[in-house]
Amino acid sequence: MSGPSTPPPPDVLTADAWARLESDPEFRALVAAKRRFILPATLFFVVYYFALPVLVGYFPRAMGRDVVGNVNIAYLFALSQFFMAWILMVMYVRRARAFDAQAERIASRAHAGGAR
Repeated sequence: MSGPSTPPPPDVLTADAWARLESDPEFRALVAAKRRFILPATLFFVVYYFALPVLVGYFPRAMGRDVVGNVNIAYLFALSQFFMAWILMVMYVRRARAFDAQAERIASRAHAGGAR
């Protein structure tokens, strides 16, 4: 479909604006900060999550050791995964608030044409 080019909506950045935004030190700091949090948190989650089947598979006697009554280490480890996920969720929500505030400032400046 061809026709006269229309300017992008005011909330959409042009390719030039994106290029300026990518070189903005604050934008780069935001991306780096998100990466520093998300990658280790994701890696920790995956390792912790798969540790249970691996430990039960390779160390069944140790994981089957009773701790309280008929509750063994494997059950406690499985239960701990819920707490681990909730703790990670709380940590992410707290960090995301800061990330969102920083992203909002950057986006406002970019839409105003102030991306450095």
